[in-house]
Amino acid sequence: QRILILDGAMGTMIQQYKLTEADYRGLPGNTRFADHPGDIKGNNELLVLTQPEIISKIHEQYLDAGADIIETNTFGATSVAQEDYKMAGLAREMNEVSARLARAACEKYSTPDKPRFAAGAIGPTPKTASISPDVNDPGARNVTFDALRASYREQIEGLFAGGVDLFLVETIFDTLNAKAAIFAVKEYFRKIGQPELPMMISGTITDASGRTLSGQTLEAFYTSVEHAKPLSVGLNCALGAQEMRSHIEELSQIATCYTSAYPNAGLPNAMGQ
Repeated sequence: QRILILDGAMGTMIQQYKLTEADYRGLPGNTRFADHPGDIKGNNELLVLTQPEIISKIHEQYLDAGADIIETNTFGATSVAQEDYKMAGLAREMNEVSARLARAACEKYSTPDKPRFAAGAIGPTPKTASISPDVNDPGARNVTFDALRASYREQIEGLFAGGVDLFLVETIFDTLNAKAAIFAVKEYFRKIGQPELPMMISGTITDASGRTLSGQTLEAFYTSVEHAKPLSVGLNCALGAQEMRSHIEELSQIATCYTSAYPNAGLPNAMGQ
């Protein structure tokens, strides 16, 4: 009936708060992570447990601006990604709590003529199943398909328990990672015997060549995920709206489902801005 509006970036909104290491730990009021080893500043997914009011406020700002769909703050909330902070064991809790925060914000802003939806954000993880991390050993891998699948399965369980309306498998630079996420979604819903939630799939192209980091063209990328029967397929990250436009146009002509465009302001400059 109409074009739906997605929210925008979570990370840059969090950056505006200039949070310290103590803020990420929730100190002084929340001592749960006071003695956690290593630095955890930058672990934005942890904020749903230590600074939930900040995450809720960001959700509400996007809803107030007119977003129909907001993403949960779970881009890196997989055990694979959280290993970097020695917090892999928190992944499921992070997803469920994050989903509840997003769902609560949606319910606050929903009206009969403008319902709001919470999309469970499923990020790519810092590891890639298709590309070697060692330039001298092309066959080397630092993650397996099954490890990714299990990690995504845990994330999906948490998001579903928290009440998301749909899943958004996003920032796909390696389609094999995305296939692990898709497989985990389908496997989970088969197990619980319920209809699958809608799935949005969003890839990332690195430059004007129109290829993903793992080398696929847009057409190859779509062909690789078409079997998932997604609600939509699209692009996000890396490119601003102007640079992304021609690629979105190409994708919309290939895809038999809806198309999504989720641009950002472009890549960081030399100062990280």
